[in-house]
Amino acid sequence: MRDTNVAQLSNVLDRHRARIVAGRRVSFGTYFNAFPAAYWQHWTAVREVRLSVRTSGDATILVYRSTGGGTRQRIETREVRGEGVDSTFDLVLDQYSDGGWIWFDVAADRTDAMFEGAQWTTEQEPVRAGNASIGITTFNKPDYCVTTLQALADSPDVLDVVDRVFLIDQGTALVSDETEFPEVAARLGETLQVVRQPNLGGSGGFARAMVETLQRPESDFVQLLDDDVRIEPESIRRSVVFGRYASVPTIVGAHMFDLLDRPKLHAWAEVVDDEPFMWRALFQERLPHDFSVANLRQTPMLHMRLDADYNGWWMCLIPTSILREIGLSLPAFIKWDDAEFCVRARDAGYPTVSMPGVALWHVSWVGKDDSIDWQAYFHARNRIVAALLHSRSPRGGTLIRHSRRVDLKHLMMMQYYPVELRHRALRDILSGPAHMRETLDRAMPEARLIAQKHPETRIHKDSGVPLRSRRGRQVFRRLKKNEFDSPTGLALRTFTIRTLISHWVHAPRPENLEQPEVEFGKGDAHWWRVPLYDSALVSAADGSGKNVYTRDRAQFRRMLLDTVRLHRRLQREWPRLSKQYRQALPDMVSEAQWRATFEERA
Repeated sequence: MRDTNVAQLSNVLDRHRARIVAGRRVSFGTYFNAFPAAYWQHWTAVREVRLSVRTSGDATILVYRSTGGGTRQRIETREVRGEGVDSTFDLVLDQYSDGGWIWFDVAADRTDAMFEGAQWTTEQEPVRAGNASIGITTFNKPDYCVTTLQALADSPDVLDVVDRVFLIDQGTALVSDETEFPEVAARLGETLQVVRQPNLGGSGGFARAMVETLQRPESDFVQLLDDDVRIEPESIRRSVVFGRYASVPTIVGAHMFDLLDRPKLHAWAEVVDDEPFMWRALFQERLPHDFSVANLRQTPMLHMRLDADYNGWWMCLIPTSILREIGLSLPAFIKWDDAEFCVRARDAGYPTVSMPGVALWHVSWVGKDDSIDWQAYFHARNRIVAALLHSRSPRGGTLIRHSRRVDLKHLMMMQYYPVELRHRALRDILSGPAHMRETLDRAMPEARLIAQKHPETRIHKDSGVPLRSRRGRQVFRRLKKNEFDSPTGLALRTFTIRTLISHWVHAPRPENLEQPEVEFGKGDAHWWRVPLYDSALVSAADGSGKNVYTRDRAQFRRMLLDTVRLHRRLQREWPRLSKQYRQALPDMVSEAQWRATFEERA
């Protein structure tokens, strides 16, 4: 028996053509093929769109729209006969304020029909007409970068809207040393510009792409791209076209699919909640969305217009006019540089649109836990700095309380390394904004060096002799997605107080220092379970081995006191610090200051 999926794929002839089997119906109401009408109506002045469909054979074309609630409505039905028939449908964008898409189906009659392409067009002139320069920042991922360059070289229609491709190589494994690089570089010609510089993180790499783009009068946009991605080249063209038509200069962000589980959409419209000043995705509890389980037409949530505060810089189009007005990226190294920039732009009147149908595949955060490695420093520091710059709540709202709570959870979990990094971040914040640029190239290596002081950071790899705990592996009943059995309310307060007192008073038993007391899988090692033991063997997030967490009473006491003192000081000095950072911001993000940084570290 022939596999059904293989049979269906054999009917896809290339990127623009497909065979419609006799008596069958194919819907183009899919994520990449449907037209996101709500976004075009809301963010542009375009009100008339033409759908053109080319077919051969006897078929029926059915045009549909959806409401913001996902209800499907048929707009028009048309029978077509003959070879190479172009069918056009004139559509009006005037009923999509809350959401909705437009798409079409093709149904073959008694014989096979051919779908030979379709496009969405408008006769309206764009607001701006420049091209984009692409800025790819990379650190030791040369193979990914070559694949991206090859995809661009294979897409001449995309290169029509591209001025330059700036590859900012900050690594030691150089893209230019890849075997396939000379061939793709020759194909791209002068469009490709490789820039070498020390590792200044994502913010330093993207700032360099911004600086280079600003020198190109042919570029009205810079398209930022991460390195560990697989692109859909058409998404680049779509983002530029949307940016040209946006009523005001607009940041156009891409959605993110999981590179290792490709039907799953992991990130779309993201916001920063002001009170705790913390990022999240809208309807985060429903992510990731698996398109292999429910397609676009079957998922009402995907038909709403979702308004974002920011978009991740895995793929993000920024008009150069915004750069000239509000400056470049914050010298943050990594974490929060994208969110801070978009919030800064929002406060200046420039929106961010997280655009459906514009997406790429990126290595997701599944199998990672960067809150407990060297990145904990940047998570803590840059979130607070962004809040000092942009929070509208007095003294950052609940941010300080939340930050202190994060410290307590790590301490109860015997995770002393991230706590030391978070305290280092607080001390640097209290020292003033100058530290961010001064430590741009050394904050990361210094943070990683500190890990050597903390044995819990060592990953014990499988060596054929299993590392065992005294009391065995703890297994818990699996709950539904996003459900937890953690204590809340009064029970939470009681648990926290009792645990803190216990860790302060009681020394761990000697036998639990010699051998881990219990073992947890990563998914079971929660802050309300691990603190009940003197030591724990916990699987690493990526499954590469195990970490051993051991209670250290002296370290716990010292860090607990530091947590209280540092957060109390931050609370007290918040108004002064906020004023200081806001006054320093224009210089911190200026093109001139970034140029000076690149020259100093050349």
